[in-house]
Amino acid sequence: MLFTLLVSQFLLNSCGIYSFSGTSLSPDIKSVTVVNFTMATAGGPSNMALQFNEKMKEYYQRNTSLALLPSNGDMQLEGTITGYEVIPAAPTANDQAALNRLSITIQVKFTNNKDEEKNFDQSFSFFKDFPQNQTLNQVESRLVPLILDQLVQDIFNKSAGDW
Repeated sequence: MLFTLLVSQFLLNSCGIYSFSGTSLSPDIKSVTVVNFTMATAGGPSNMALQFNEKMKEYYQRNTSLALLPSNGDMQLEGTITGYEVIPAAPTANDQAALNRLSITIQVKFTNNKDEEKNFDQSFSFFKDFPQNQTLNQVESRLVPLILDQLVQDIFNKSAGDW
């Protein structure tokens, strides 16, 4: 018991960067700004950019102690939803797709005002498959939030988790 307490105390105090949420943020980073992402694609729900913005802000608030600022944060995320497409996946012998794939792509510019080496401008993409016998209208309201959740997690891991 004493050993566990000592090891825990050592881990929490030794480097000042460790956290149980998986982030590796420097202690001098106190705030984050999520600039509203915009739509640069014709497809997708009209409120998809708004959904993404809110999910990104909520994820940072839940998983870090950073203050969410409207501008001039120590870290800043901004970008554009650049892709929304449905493509056939898993072809069958009849030259038909057994599955369709909904894919969303987001271009993200991340600026770390405390450490420029952490900056990136990168595209993130994720997809979900759905049965060929269902239309996009039938699955869109269920799949889009799942895809956006994964994209938020991937972007968070790259920006705050340094993975």
